[in-house]
Amino acid sequence: MADLQNLQSVPHVIPEYQYQEGEYTVTRGSAWSGPGCHLGCGVLIYTDENERLVKVEGDPENPFNQGRLCVRCLAVQDVVNSPKRLTSPLKRKREDRGKDAWEEISWDEAYDIIYESITTLQEQNGKETLFTIMGTGRDISPWLTRLTFSLGSPNCVFAMSGLSCYTTRVVGCIATSGSFWVGDYSQQFPERYDHPDWKAPEVIAIWGNNPVVANSDGLFGHWVVDCMKRGSKLITIDPRVTWLAARSEAHLGIRPGTDAALALGMIDYIIKNDLYDHEFVDKWCYGFEELAAAADEYPLAKTSEITWIPEEKIARAARMIAESDGAVLQWGVSLDMCKEALPTSSAAFAIFAITGQIERPGGMISPSEILRYSAGWGYEELIEKKTPEIAAKRAGVWKPEYGLLRSGISAAHTDTVIEMLETGEPYKLSCLWLQTANPLACTSPDPKRTLAALAKLDFVVAVDLFMTPSIMALADIVLPVSTFTEKDGFRVGDGFQRCETINKASDPGNTKPDTQINLEIGKRFNPEAWPWDNVQEMYGAVLRDCGGIDGTFEQMRDLAPAYLPFEYRRYETGKLRPDGQLGFNTPSGRIELWSSYFANSNLPPLPYFEEPTPGPLATPELLDKYPLVLTTGARSWWSFHSEHRQIPSLRAHKPWPEVEVHPETAEKYGVSDGDWVWIENQRGRCKRVVVVTPTIDPRYVSTDHGWWLPEEKGAMDDGLFGMWDVDCNNLLEWKCGKAGFGSNYKTMLCTIYKVVEGDEHNVWKGDAAYSYAPKKGTE
Repeated sequence: MADLQNLQSVPHVIPEYQYQEGEYTVTRGSAWSGPGCHLGCGVLIYTDENERLVKVEGDPENPFNQGRLCVRCLAVQDVVNSPKRLTSPLKRKREDRGKDAWEEISWDEAYDIIYESITTLQEQNGKETLFTIMGTGRDISPWLTRLTFSLGSPNCVFAMSGLSCYTTRVVGCIATSGSFWVGDYSQQFPERYDHPDWKAPEVIAIWGNNPVVANSDGLFGHWVVDCMKRGSKLITIDPRVTWLAARSEAHLGIRPGTDAALALGMIDYIIKNDLYDHEFVDKWCYGFEELAAAADEYPLAKTSEITWIPEEKIARAARMIAESDGAVLQWGVSLDMCKEALPTSSAAFAIFAITGQIERPGGMISPSEILRYSAGWGYEELIEKKTPEIAAKRAGVWKPEYGLLRSGISAAHTDTVIEMLETGEPYKLSCLWLQTANPLACTSPDPKRTLAALAKLDFVVAVDLFMTPSIMALADIVLPVSTFTEKDGFRVGDGFQRCETINKASDPGNTKPDTQINLEIGKRFNPEAWPWDNVQEMYGAVLRDCGGIDGTFEQMRDLAPAYLPFEYRRYETGKLRPDGQLGFNTPSGRIELWSSYFANSNLPPLPYFEEPTPGPLATPELLDKYPLVLTTGARSWWSFHSEHRQIPSLRAHKPWPEVEVHPETAEKYGVSDGDWVWIENQRGRCKRVVVVTPTIDPRYVSTDHGWWLPEEKGAMDDGLFGMWDVDCNNLLEWKCGKAGFGSNYKTMLCTIYKVVEGDEHNVWKGDAAYSYAPKKGTE
């Protein structure tokens, strides 16, 4: 158990977390809660004498972002003060689902209804009848998982097919090395780039990630630019020419969904050209010969044919990584969002393992503490040990092919949950707690199928900042949540590389923080599992349970940001294994290129490539009708997934969903910049505005995700905020990989054609949303 007082901290010029600056109170804190992403940038929150939020600025003393903020954080006051925010608990009758027929109620009445309804349904159908859906990262995961488990259910869900965001990379890394791995940008040191043990990576391989716009795994995207200024060279693997791709030594314009083939081709080139690190492989890798044999099937010519990347570019990128003194794999969700995501992530990581880019300055480092956090807070205590018969009912764990679900993570399997809702087998699910998630418009494929399945539920609670399509379609009770400026909390996740507090600055009104809602509801159902009198006491408990840190919230706030001690090459000192033995936390003590973890779960132990289906090579019969490759999920400065659509200052910059089209493709299909088009495939279609750009291959089109139109009417009969027109998930299907992980969100076939009057799912409402666009003659 680490003592919080022994952590490394950053001395502040102004030691207090709160101080006065002229007429404003300034509160130093972290933006690791809604609205916004899961980074937790250091912020200075300015409030007036009435605790009204005036503005948010970056904290220049915080080593994480060093005063830099994205436009979403700079616009937080527009979210907090938005007239569209949920400000009171709501209820409606079950028969009024889908109708805008809400009644404001008190918190006590909402809690009473929730307790009575869930208790009744669990008594009728069993504890496991409840399941929860959470949104992306941030400070929701410990509290919602504990709430789920304390209510006696093993079913906490992230509503994506194949759990295909982040979890696949974590599981893939556990299966091969016993740890998760992130790039070394000096983020683990208070001194950052001035730490004497750190050096900038010679090469940063940005793979399926656009870090200056969107970030994963605790990365602040501008670190890449900081390292470029210190000499780092870039390789970018992306179908699009992004800002960083244009500044890269090598840009590999990959065909979406062929990442595993590219990785195996690079491995083959490295091995056959004797570029791998013999010493590291001999001492610390297991299954090298077997990996070499698997990669032998992917010579450059074949790899190029599959990926549409020229041979010389593949060879150059592989050589750059292998010959560098420190190389980073900056991987993103694109590697998770193919159907066989586990072998894909394993293959990509293997490049960096066989070239010895592990646990060295400027290489790949392991924030080991993330593994306990990813397993959820309280699963072992409240479910596995207490009710093993309930643990056996976690959705999907009974399927032999999903053996990986039984160790390492506590998530229920989302595809199985959809099947259970549709069939009632092997047991009925009857109530849902939906917290900070918008599955219909954001994460779930085939939203009509998803809605039909979820609509069968007897009772649904939703917790959020704003009304969303998912809430309007499904919820019976809605609880309004506080923003990060209106609550106390702390940053946990992406490893305990730093401890950071979220500090309440502005008046929450009648809203409550996620943590407080979960604590209060948890105490009603199971007070023994929630023994704390307030959220601050609870924070001390999760610090101990998930981070092994002994300290209070107040102590952490005084120190924040604080850092755990860190050293390189821990596999040589026994600090990567709980038993203290040398090596990696695997059965062999080595990085298992041939994974016994996979083999024991009846899965192929070596990385492999599976052609994406549908696709130009797998389903050529579809090319006449759907000749274009579509990739979804292009990130934007102006929104975080499906958030921020109702914020005028952000929506003005991107008022409509877009599809990027090459000039040759636009000419071929008779569309121009600014035209409304349908993107269509065999599953459905969605409406987009054309952006003609040379930064994408003529064979591809690329679109953003998470779209709905808050300015439209919300009722189901009125089109559910225009969602059926603009949700690109209409083109996706529920279909996961062999192991239950991964799904094709990023690769499918499609065609495009102009929208014509009357040819619409819903009647288009004219120019109503143009109120978000700047008017001529205004500043």
